[in-house]
Amino acid sequence: MSSPQISVAAKFRAIHESGCFVLPNPWDIGTTIYLERLGFEALATTSAGFAFSRGKSDGAVPRDEMLAHIREIVKATALPVNADFLAGYADEPEDVAANVRLCLATGVAGLSIEDSTGRTEAPLYEKQMAVERIHAARATIDASKTGVVLTGRCEAWLVRDPNPLHTALERLAAYAEAGADCLYAPGVSNPGEIAQIVKLVAPKPVNILVSGFNHQLSISQLTDLGVRRISVGSGLSLAAWGAFLRAAQDIKANGTFNLLANNAPFADLNELFREKP
Repeated sequence: MSSPQISVAAKFRAIHESGCFVLPNPWDIGTTIYLERLGFEALATTSAGFAFSRGKSDGAVPRDEMLAHIREIVKATALPVNADFLAGYADEPEDVAANVRLCLATGVAGLSIEDSTGRTEAPLYEKQMAVERIHAARATIDASKTGVVLTGRCEAWLVRDPNPLHTALERLAAYAEAGADCLYAPGVSNPGEIAQIVKLVAPKPVNILVSGFNHQLSISQLTDLGVRRISVGSGLSLAAWGAFLRAAQDIKANGTFNLLANNAPFADLNELFREKP
């Protein structure tokens, strides 16, 4: 693995050590460039945001297409990039390991592995299997000597587990012990539950997803709860889609173009993306 990747992974690891930072999620080269110019410290891909841009549902993008996308985002920025690598595109731990190896080759500074199966009858991998999958990812990263940050995700809230807090606490503790550097349970929004997760896995950092369901939580409030990393998932992509849908529907339904008045300035974007000599 290249020394630039080792350096950027070390930088990514360092910003998890104290304080709290926002990890926004671009879905293409243009949004990547803009978020870097705004001054964010690191970025993360969004599986859903990218899938929607390709006319596909979340999870329907094949592995190799996703790897090409991740590589494209990494090349577009000097910032550390965390890959939303879904469930590792495999069930068995050894296959997860092989796919993690491919993801590392894109130059990422971090990647996440979730425990969602995508199957209605058993939405989460059996706990021991889920732990072994984290173990496999950890061993692969260690063997690469890149220092890439591994995030272990419990999808209990997103799959509507009947007791999501209990499930998340039990699994995130096990993922931390299995070698996950950062722990993440997308969907948790109750401040008391967030505090319990933070306390359980401390001193390892916790990532919290802020999206439509818990947008009322501010950076300062999450920092006070002990959260180290905040991501928005597909939130920025959905914000862009929201503006597009409203403008397009207004044109079709009303025959007016009023909502185009809210557009980003063409000249500003053109200048942002202009090739510099």
